[in-house]
Amino acid sequence: MSVERTTAAGGMETSYGFRKVGAGDKQSLVNDVFHKVADRYDLMNDLMSGGLHRLWKDAMVAWLNPPKRPGWKVLDVAGGTGDIAFRIIEASHRNAHAAVLDINGSMLEVGRDRAEKKGLSENTDFVEANAEALPFEDDTFDAYTIAFGIRNVPRIDVALSEAFRVLKRGGRFLCLEFSEVDMPLLDKAYEAWSFTAIPKIGKAVTGDGEPYSYLVESIRKFPNQQNFAAMIARAGFDRVTFRNYSGGIAALHSGWKL
Repeated sequence: MSVERTTAAGGMETSYGFRKVGAGDKQSLVNDVFHKVADRYDLMNDLMSGGLHRLWKDAMVAWLNPPKRPGWKVLDVAGGTGDIAFRIIEASHRNAHAAVLDINGSMLEVGRDRAEKKGLSENTDFVEANAEALPFEDDTFDAYTIAFGIRNVPRIDVALSEAFRVLKRGGRFLCLEFSEVDMPLLDKAYEAWSFTAIPKIGKAVTGDGEPYSYLVESIRKFPNQQNFAAMIARAGFDRVTFRNYSGGIAALHSGWKL
């Protein structure tokens, strides 16, 4: 694949998959993608990861290790369906409180319905807002999580700065995202699967393959592990590190506001 990844210097703000779009145009295009796939979000991630996203998300929550005490608050960004927030709440023995923020109302509707069915409505708030302009005071949350959402934010540097702002001192930033495969042969197989099979399967299942084409292209454009770690550090976070999963198909980045 000859298309180059963006770097820590930027570029995702005008990248809609492999298409270059005008500044300010990306967000509406991404919103349309997620309106289309909201009710099939889990299926989307199953297609993108071969079902492994469920294990990666469990590993993310295990690394976060939320305390089993009342009063601990997490902000889960781009998490409208509640997938991460519900895991965190359960891991805290239903003591944690999660603010689930998403710019897409369709995703949030799915999350509200799921929270009610799981009996977790009292543990969750659902907030429709932009990751680049969080509607919260400084030093509000004990943790900030985002899973498979940061690459869809146009100005990633701004979102990272907002994450730093709303975290308390000692707060934890965790970001799970598709990344750069670092194993020979696996990288070729994964790329072939992504660009050949996923859009076709998405079209067969949902009737529309275009959202899936965008999603696999956005993965290929996203900065690799080292470049994204540099962006997190530049936002002010300390002790920045990452763990690769499945040969780098996904990576979990961690940072602290110290």
